[in-house]
Amino acid sequence: MRELSIAGAWVHEPRVFPDSRGSFHEWFKAPDFAATTGHRLRLEQANCSVSSRGTLRGVHFADVPPSQAKYVTCVRGAVLDVVVDIRVGSPTFRRWESVRLDDLDHRAVYLSEGLGHAFMALTDDATVVYLCSEGYAPEREHGLHPLDPGLGIAWPEGIAPVLSEKDAAAPGIAEAERRGLLPRYEECRAYYARLNGEDGGTGTADGTGAARRAYDRA
Repeated sequence: MRELSIAGAWVHEPRVFPDSRGSFHEWFKAPDFAATTGHRLRLEQANCSVSSRGTLRGVHFADVPPSQAKYVTCVRGAVLDVVVDIRVGSPTFRRWESVRLDDLDHRAVYLSEGLGHAFMALTDDATVVYLCSEGYAPEREHGLHPLDPGLGIAWPEGIAPVLSEKDAAAPGIAEAERRGLLPRYEECRAYYARLNGEDGGTGTADGTGAARRAYDRA
C-alpha cells in the first residue's frame, strides 16, 4: 500500500495474474493492511454501488468518532475516486487527491475516519464495492457539494455530472466549517491513536508468490 499526499489515505496497487482463463488478484490482505496502517480493518458493512456514466457521489463523511473508514475498489468499469481532507486544523486541510479505479489495474483506496470521499463514474454500469469500518448511521452522515469551488476538485472534462438531490443540496466546505459540521484534526488523530493502541498491526505480508499459488489452485 502506498500512502497518498493526504495523511490517512492509501492506494493498494495489486499484482494481477492473467492467463487464458482470466485473471486473479488479491484486493485486500489483512496482514498488509495492518502493517501499513497500524491497525486492522474493522468490518461492519460492505456496500456495492452501480452507477451510470457521469454519476457523481459525495463528498460524504461521518462524525468522528467513530466516523466510517472505507476500503474502496471498482470491479466493473471505471471511476475517478477522490479523497478530500476535510479535517479542520490538518496541514493538508482542503487538499484532495484522485485515483482512477477500474477493472484493469484493480487498484483500491483506503481512507481513514474523518476524510471525505467521492467518486464519478467514467463508464456505464461502473460498479464500486467498499468495506466499511462502521455501519451506516444517517444521523451522523454529512456531505459537501462535490462541485464546490472552495474544494476545486478537477472532475473529468466532457462528462456532465449527475448528482442526487441530497448531494446537490449539500453545503460548500466554508459553510460546513462555519456550521461546525467538519471533523477536527486533533480529534481524528486521537481516534487513530486509540485504534492503533487497541489493535496494532502485527501481521506480515506473504508476498506475491502466495497469490500466484492461490490463483493456480483456483
